Amino acid sequence: MGIEGEMSKRWGTGTCAIPSPIEVDAIMKKVPKGKVITINDIRTIITNKHKTTIGCPITTGIFALIAVNAAEEEKHKGKRTLPPIGGRSKWVDN
Repeated sequence: MGIEGEMSKRWGTGTCAIPSPIEVDAIMKKVPKGKVITINDIRTIITNKHKTTIGCPITTGIFALIAVNAAEEEKHKGKRTLPPIGGRSKWVDN
C-alpha cells in the first residue's frame, strides 16, 4: 500500500506492508524460548520480506497480541483456571 496523505506526515513516503495474522504468528513462533522480539523487530522482518518502506505498526501490534493470547490459551487448554466448589464454579449463582 502506498504511503500518502496524513500517513506521510508521520511515516514519510514509500510503501507499507500490511501483514496477515498468520505471517506475524509465524515470525513470533521462530523466536527461541527465553528470547524476546519487539513489534519493531517484527515490522522490520515484514518490511524486508515484502521489500517495502515500512511494516504497518497497527496491524502488526494487533496480530501479535492475538497470537500471544492464542498461545496462552493453547498452553492452558484443558486446564481449569477456577477450582470446582461443590461441583460448580464459585462464580456461578446457585
